[in-house]
Amino acid sequence: MRKEAYARRSCWGNVSNSPCKYLFGTKKQRSIAIAKMNRQKGNVIVLPYPAQGHINPLLQFTKLLVSKGLKATFATTPYTIKYIHPSPPHITIEAISDGFDEGGCKHAPTVQAYLDSYKSVGSKSLAELIVKLRDSFSPVNCIIYDSMLPWALDVAKQFGIYGAVFLTTSASVCSMYWQIKLGHLNFPLDKGVFPISLPGLPPLQFSDLPGFIAKPQDHPAYLAAVMQQFETLEHNDWAFCNTFQELESELMKDLEGVWQLIPVGPMVPYAYLNQPTSGDISYGANFWEPASQKYLRWLETKPPRSVVYVSFGSMGTTTAKQAQEIERGLKASKKYFLWVWRESEDRLPEGFLSGLDDEVLVVTWCNQLEVLAHPAVGCFVTHCGWNSVLEALSIGVPMVAVAQGGDQPTNSKFVEEIWGVGSRAEKDSNGVLTGEELDRCIRDVMDGEKSEHINSNVSKWSESAARAASLGGSSEKNISQFIKILMTGMEKYS
Repeated sequence: MRKEAYARRSCWGNVSNSPCKYLFGTKKQRSIAIAKMNRQKGNVIVLPYPAQGHINPLLQFTKLLVSKGLKATFATTPYTIKYIHPSPPHITIEAISDGFDEGGCKHAPTVQAYLDSYKSVGSKSLAELIVKLRDSFSPVNCIIYDSMLPWALDVAKQFGIYGAVFLTTSASVCSMYWQIKLGHLNFPLDKGVFPISLPGLPPLQFSDLPGFIAKPQDHPAYLAAVMQQFETLEHNDWAFCNTFQELESELMKDLEGVWQLIPVGPMVPYAYLNQPTSGDISYGANFWEPASQKYLRWLETKPPRSVVYVSFGSMGTTTAKQAQEIERGLKASKKYFLWVWRESEDRLPEGFLSGLDDEVLVVTWCNQLEVLAHPAVGCFVTHCGWNSVLEALSIGVPMVAVAQGGDQPTNSKFVEEIWGVGSRAEKDSNGVLTGEELDRCIRDVMDGEKSEHINSNVSKWSESAARAASLGGSSEKNISQFIKILMTGMEKYS
């Protein structure tokens, strides 16, 4: 009643053009009027690229924005929307079409065809969603979009609202693409000039480069999409990055004033950032579900820091030959191990893991956050996807880095050489990780003097990640400043 009383008191001016003219009308007219006056000032649409590794950090960012008072709509494709369960509280989930509603990218003839379709169909679908929200008294004043979807900025400009890009890789990897845009790196790359030095980065060997840069011919469509995002980076009102200031401080310092990259990470559920009472224990999206909770019961039977957890992510694949080498390495290490082997990968060889009994458990999928946080886990053998690296850093688990492609070679370098939180595995001339090399890396991480140094470093970075995300921390401040601007209701000047 207090709101209605205030509304009546405030509308004795020019009533004819105000919703206040209905306050003394029918009940429905009064409800509409109050809704119009109390419309949410800060309302964002968050648009992820429809893949698990992109949805997770953007959904986590959305949850943070909502927890601080913004209204948010998470817009994803019809094929992926069914995997967002349960919907995080107070977040509206809406579908926007990519032109392949039944199966997403895997139903497109090529990657380029999919990206082209998403641009043409998605732009129209996103515009329709903005109009829909505008007509429901909840107008959008900002689009936060995955950097793989740069066309979303054109839609924001079309409606005269803010556009904010969200980069799901490290700032260091972003910087490399930025250097290409500036002309400091040119294709084709000459291996003879390596190692090279770039602003804010350590000396880089050719093997340290992201796969899209080192082998541009392998994924031309993705490389073109990545480069386009850096062509338009300066036209955004904000450029958010899933990292934190302390983790890449040298780069942030060297590029200050050159580009406006805003660190807001790590985008990890807050229960794993030293905030166990937050209730935030999962991202809220799962393309795969564990067949059972057997792996948690198995972990309960193992001593602290005795288990090697092996997972190469939601997109990586492991051949039968590579699996045999990993088996040899794990056997040689004489550790317990929990291994994720997705059903979509090659069939495991006959007699695989025979004689190991309770020393090994192979599962088709598991809750990675739960596993990493379990006291029994002492090592993470990972492909070094950026989400996995941030999760391990945040929770405090040392890594064996087995890069496969994308940004992973660069992440692997930083894991071992810069942050000192793991051991980087080298593959042989055929691109295979040998059992001997895996055994060496596991022992580096779990046994002896070197492991003590690695575990000390990972504990330090875990504390740093928690501070960045806590009230008054570097990332929390950046998020709060963004929200403050949107909550003022300040409209964007065209």
